[in-house]
Amino acid sequence: MIGSSNIAKRYARAFFEIAKEEKQFEKYYNELRSFSEVVEGNENLNEFLANPIFDQHDKRDVVDAILQKIGMIGITANLLRLLADKGRIGILADIVVCYRELMDAALKKQRVQVKTAFPVSAELSERLKKGLEGLTGKQVEMTVEQDASLLAGVVVQVGDTLYDGSIKTQLNNIRNLLGEEV
Repeated sequence: MIGSSNIAKRYARAFFEIAKEEKQFEKYYNELRSFSEVVEGNENLNEFLANPIFDQHDKRDVVDAILQKIGMIGITANLLRLLADKGRIGILADIVVCYRELMDAALKKQRVQVKTAFPVSAELSERLKKGLEGLTGKQVEMTVEQDASLLAGVVVQVGDTLYDGSIKTQLNNIRNLLGEEV
């Protein structure tokens, strides 16, 4: 929960405790994330909900309208209404991040981002995933992204740790080394 506000952490922990009691970690996360994506996907809506100038009652009405439109009811909808009432709906994206981190820890999941210069076959992707599961001791949820600027090799981010085996980085390291010796 690095970089998130203490307020977002408190809301995430409270919501997480409810999810834990009901054994609904992923269901509540998906609901929270889907609402957040609706807000983040509309710049005007995002600015309206985050701006303290606008009336909390108006924000609550907009949140209610969105909830009704997407058919969300229950605990997650109640949390979103509470955030609107308390003037905290603007920190929803931070709450989602904090909640996901709590959920991942509870479910022993590790999210990993992989960047490669070229497309990765399904077989290689599975081998990489297995290797990362062995390294982390957790179930890995891996996102693979192609980045031609790497030239060759792979960059893997596991939490705060970055494993950079790209040719681009190696060439930059050599360039820096040669530049220092000249």
